[in-house]
Amino acid sequence: MRIIFVRHGDPDYLQDCLTQNGHKHAAAVAQRLANEGISEIYSSPCGRAYETASYTALLLNLPIVKLDYMREISWGGFRIPNNGHPWMLAESLLESGFDFCSRDWKEHPFFDGNAATEDYKFITVLFDLFLQSQGYKHEKGRFLCTTETSKTIALFGHGGSGACVLAHLLSLPFPYVLAVMPFDFASITIVDLPVAKGDYVNPVLELFTGSA
Repeated sequence: MRIIFVRHGDPDYLQDCLTQNGHKHAAAVAQRLANEGISEIYSSPCGRAYETASYTALLLNLPIVKLDYMREISWGGFRIPNNGHPWMLAESLLESGFDFCSRDWKEHPFFDGNAATEDYKFITVLFDLFLQSQGYKHEKGRFLCTTETSKTIALFGHGGSGACVLAHLLSLPFPYVLAVMPFDFASITIVDLPVAKGDYVNPVLELFTGSA
């Protein structure tokens, strides 16, 4: 199975919709994805993501299934600097030389008690259930393939929730992904989960933040 992650186009955050430029982004994304063989489209329920998905759905004549847990993450916590903003804190961790290999980022004062960490846990648990329904059971960083079906799905979301899922799929620290693998507006990231029923498979990063 191939999973195509798309971040929404240029947004009007206050109104939770796309700007005029964002609509151009969404139209360009639809054209870019037209020949990818997409059979299912999923989206965050937030307006800016759903509007972006609607262009591809219209072009491919497919329904959009909303995944409520893929809405954008929140952040903040008691005495956490920068209002708990995870992208800024992730940059600070890298600048300080934080050892992601030997230390758990979730226990660092920047992220322990941060709403972003709770959202990360919530999103990844539910995404694992989603993958299991698609024929891939997550077990300690590997995936047991239980299906013989190969397909391509598209998931329209956000920079934060998308980073949660990508970090979880690739077994990378969430703050590290935030800092060094940013999702631009209307970016396209593709992860391939090989089909090998009964075997353990590893996700393959086919494309990262390709432009429409």
